[in-house]
Amino acid sequence: MIEVEGLRKTFPARRRGGQQVEAVRDLTFRVGPGERFACIGPNGAGKSTAIKMLTGILHPTAGTARVLALVPWQRRRDLALRIGTLFGQRSQLWSELTPRQGYDLLGAVYGLAPRAVRDRVGELAELLGAAGELDAPVRTLSLGQRMRAELAASLLHEPEVLFLDEPTIGLDLLAKQRFRELLVRVNAERGTTVFLTSHDVADIEHVARRVVVVNHGTLIHDADVAVLRRTLLATKRVEVRFERPPGALDLPGVQAAWRSPTELDLVVDTAARPIRAVLDELLDRGEVADISVVDPPLEQVIAAIYRMPVGP
Repeated sequence: MIEVEGLRKTFPARRRGGQQVEAVRDLTFRVGPGERFACIGPNGAGKSTAIKMLTGILHPTAGTARVLALVPWQRRRDLALRIGTLFGQRSQLWSELTPRQGYDLLGAVYGLAPRAVRDRVGELAELLGAAGELDAPVRTLSLGQRMRAELAASLLHEPEVLFLDEPTIGLDLLAKQRFRELLVRVNAERGTTVFLTSHDVADIEHVARRVVVVNHGTLIHDADVAVLRRTLLATKRVEVRFERPPGALDLPGVQAAWRSPTELDLVVDTAARPIRAVLDELLDRGEVADISVVDPPLEQVIAAIYRMPVGP
């Protein structure tokens, strides 16, 4: 579905005498049909530049790429009819129109018959749980509701590949989880190939099956998410606040640090002790006012990747 070989993108210097910026350097990978694929890295790593080249928005400085056997920057119009795109900070809907009205316009752009658009919108509303949001102006929707509507717009023409660039940025925790579940469901029920970029570890852990890590424009790691979870995402942080000081806690193998008599920070190695067992112990021993489970920061994951041995 996607073939990338030696892809490079250099931007000219912003001012005279300045240095060129090499945003992507010698990027090579392949994505198969129906894969849930993720590209992660810190801000400025080259993720967004890569996805813009793969959707035909940018021309590369060097290298080759094919999406659905098409060179994106040469066949952008043809490719647009077969892929869906969703950029977290850019909308393809019109703020003063309702999503349903926007879908009618997009359907005309894609050359879909009005009846086909109506049928497709009905299917997507059921799939995404968005039926109640289709007839309110886009500007009145919450960010989570708008992103569901944007996802429906991306899927309107039944694309074979769905490109998503930081789709959960700005969403609250509940909306992020809901959105991730929708992506997995679309992939499972429609067979749509999903290409996701994100700097959020949880996006990768819950949506992708395979992940590549990019830093300074270069691919530094390529592995199944299951492997990444066992090796680099095995540590979780738990932050808990009790209504009053709890009884004695039985937490062997867990690093614990009290911030106050009622506030506790834990570092849990999930390979040694399941996170569920830790949460059960906390809930059994005290009256919990608030609790959260936090992934390691992406910078920590990337630093760990740099420390991994290369080759046999």
